[in-house]
Amino acid sequence: MEMASQPVDNRKEGIISGAWHCLKSLPGKSMSKLIELAKKTKKLGQDDPRRIIHSLKVGLAITLVSLFYYFEPLYDGFGVSAMWAVLTVVVVFEFSVGGTLSRGLNRGLATFLAAGLGFGAHHLANLSGKLGEPILLGLFVFLLASTVTFVRFFPRMKARYDYGLLIFILTFCLISVSGYRDDEVWHMAHMRVSTILIGGFTAVCVCILIFPVWAGTDLHNLDGEMDMTFLEGYKCVLNSKQTEESLANFAGWEPGHGEFRFRHPWKQYLKIGSLTRNCAYRIEALNGYLNTETKIPEEIRGKMQDACINMSYEAVKALKELAFSIQTMTKPCSANSHITKSKIAAKNLKSLLSTSLCKETEILDLIPAVTVASLLVDAVACTEKIAESVQELASIAKFKSVKPKKAPSRSSSKISEPEHVITIHQPSSLPE
Repeated sequence: MEMASQPVDNRKEGIISGAWHCLKSLPGKSMSKLIELAKKTKKLGQDDPRRIIHSLKVGLAITLVSLFYYFEPLYDGFGVSAMWAVLTVVVVFEFSVGGTLSRGLNRGLATFLAAGLGFGAHHLANLSGKLGEPILLGLFVFLLASTVTFVRFFPRMKARYDYGLLIFILTFCLISVSGYRDDEVWHMAHMRVSTILIGGFTAVCVCILIFPVWAGTDLHNLDGEMDMTFLEGYKCVLNSKQTEESLANFAGWEPGHGEFRFRHPWKQYLKIGSLTRNCAYRIEALNGYLNTETKIPEEIRGKMQDACINMSYEAVKALKELAFSIQTMTKPCSANSHITKSKIAAKNLKSLLSTSLCKETEILDLIPAVTVASLLVDAVACTEKIAESVQELASIAKFKSVKPKKAPSRSSSKISEPEHVITIHQPSSLPE
């Protein structure tokens, strides 16, 4: 019996010892996790200090509307409906002014219209008597909810008014259905609309008056001050579509601010962004091709050298000029001349490939050179389209006219433009 009980005692001692070691290690693990969390929190705030300010603004707005619950005179006027003001601030307050205005106006107008329709539906259903009232109310709810839900599928409505349409359905159903059991439907609709308007107004005022964040300014300066390498810059451009569309949508709701007038052509930025991504796709494909094991023969490489360098160099100078024009909101002066020179170099390269090289070189040896030339020519064509869109933006937005001068270098202007020249005979720059 003693021998049988000894292993059991040993197992108990092992379990107790292991548990004790775990308990002793908890403070150390918790401290390391807290330190790691503190580092992440610090980095999050340092990356964009506006996040900290936004958090404080949301707390202030919620505190202000909470006063309707804390003070008896205000609570007596609105009662439990005052909670709608708090909920409105929570769901309406966004990071940017445009985002807050978008949600606030959508919620306010949708609530006002739905409350009016809900009261009207309740009144019409009430005229049909006790038997017909629930039937008419159900019919009204079915028709309106189905229609508005279908409207939400339209792309333009989805982009700008989706939240408002959702609140419209919610408010209409809440007032029309609950009014069947509550005779004070008018009072309920009035309280809901009033408290939502108060909450939305508070959120908008705090967002605009205290360190406002403008979506339009963020869109205008998007990627402009990021310090990144050549390829990182192109990857950032390729992945920026969703951010651009969101900022452009919010910017359309904002009033005039800074150098941007009301109804500034924000949609033109999306067009320029789309063309820039098309250009970046060509550059990425070119970089991927030059980093493969496919090699251009030395003889062909030497003949293509000058034309390729001129094409890429002039295209880069044009892109720098266009980026500087957008950042400073001035009309581009010399971008067209650089594009013209780049197109001349492209034409010379096409002529070279279609005449002398075709006669002197095997077709298989010529394929890599033709591929590189084709990607470069496409990049030049994309640059020309970008220049046309920037000129259109400058005309619509009334950019300032300045005397022609050289665009500042990257170090002084903080513009993250491409400064890459394709050098075919130097694998160290772009490996083949």
